[in-house]
Amino acid sequence: MVSEKRGKKEELKSNPVLKEQEEKIEKKLEDIEHKIMVMSGKGGVGKSTVSINLAIGLSLENFYVGLLDVDLHGPNVPKMLGVERGELQRRPDGTVGPVYYSPNLKFMSVEPLLPEKDSAVMWRGPLKMSAIRQFIYDIEWGKLDYLVIDAPPGTGDEPMTIAQTIPDAVAVVVTTPQEVSLLDVRKSISFCKQVNMPILGIVENMSGMLCPHCGKTIDVFKRGGGAKLAEELGVPFLGRIPVDPRIVTTGDAGKPMIATYPNSQTAEAFESVVRNVINATQQLKARMEEGGE
Repeated sequence: MVSEKRGKKEELKSNPVLKEQEEKIEKKLEDIEHKIMVMSGKGGVGKSTVSINLAIGLSLENFYVGLLDVDLHGPNVPKMLGVERGELQRRPDGTVGPVYYSPNLKFMSVEPLLPEKDSAVMWRGPLKMSAIRQFIYDIEWGKLDYLVIDAPPGTGDEPMTIAQTIPDAVAVVVTTPQEVSLLDVRKSISFCKQVNMPILGIVENMSGMLCPHCGKTIDVFKRGGGAKLAEELGVPFLGRIPVDPRIVTTGDAGKPMIATYPNSQTAEAFESVVRNVINATQQLKARMEEGGE
């Protein structure tokens, strides 16, 4: 990582256009207090669901929140927010504004930029990296308390670009209790350590299901694996989200769970994760300020 930073500095010296872009990105990021990348070691663990409900939960706590969908090959955020083809806000100076979901929450995704909603994104590494940087460079996010970044699964181009472009980003890692998923989480944790990205904590999704008939908890995908791994690795555990069929139906309908069923046990689980994220970011900020002094 040290050699990559050195190489980046040399590239900036030799490329004035890139240097100007980098300076503008840094200036924009100064208006965003907390940057959280939600990532997972593998697909199918509900990462986007956690990202969306986390962003909405933070906005309901009266924070100004941005949600950036950098899952370029599977941009599901617009669909799950019910604004699939939201119109981009073009300002007189040519800059582009994000799409508003609510007064406190706005988002950006590659999906509104595609000619058709079913168009495939067939981009290689350099183009993907450039697109993510453009999302930060061109989009006028304004002042935000939180920027939640929904990254694709794995540790490829997109998470690496976020780590390089937003050096003060922190990670929330989503997993299911299954052993296969937990194995991949270790790779995500290793990635964060290699790029010096602080780990805010682990969220265990699909953690048990409350039977609608008898009220008992059924461990469909086991339970407690994420919490155990967090303890083993010395990483904070942010909470567990149960399996709830309504998460699927609300996601398909563009009406996220935490806002649609606020009194449900699942919404309460998301709210617990939101509170833990708020506490963790505030504690991290306090530690950094103490270290800076």
